[in-house]
Amino acid sequence: MAKQAVTARGISIRLACEVFTVSETCYRYEPKRDAENDRIADWLIRLTDNQRNWGFGLCYLYLRNVKSFPWNHKRVYRIYRELELNLRIKPRKRLQRERPEPLLVPTGSGLVDGLHA
Repeated sequence: MAKQAVTARGISIRLACEVFTVSETCYRYEPKRDAENDRIADWLIRLTDNQRNWGFGLCYLYLRNVKSFPWNHKRVYRIYRELELNLRIKPRKRLQRERPEPLLVPTGSGLVDGLHA
């Protein structure tokens, strides 16, 4: 809103930031697209194309332990989600149960002769 006020109304950046209670550093901040992120994305795409059943955990462990990249797991996971590489969670298969045998109908009282309670 502060940027819109500066461009549309022609007010100063300091005044716009003060009105909208935004710091000037926040107003001037521009995120940097790091070349490392492109490299991480390239590796993740290659890994998931070759190993379709690998999820994030296996991809990260491969990059960290086999390829010895120093990337943080939070950074790799953020890029993994941005690329929408998440595996769908497969529902568990239900066990097919055999039909139970019908219950037997008792023929007597269940007490054995001579053992009355």
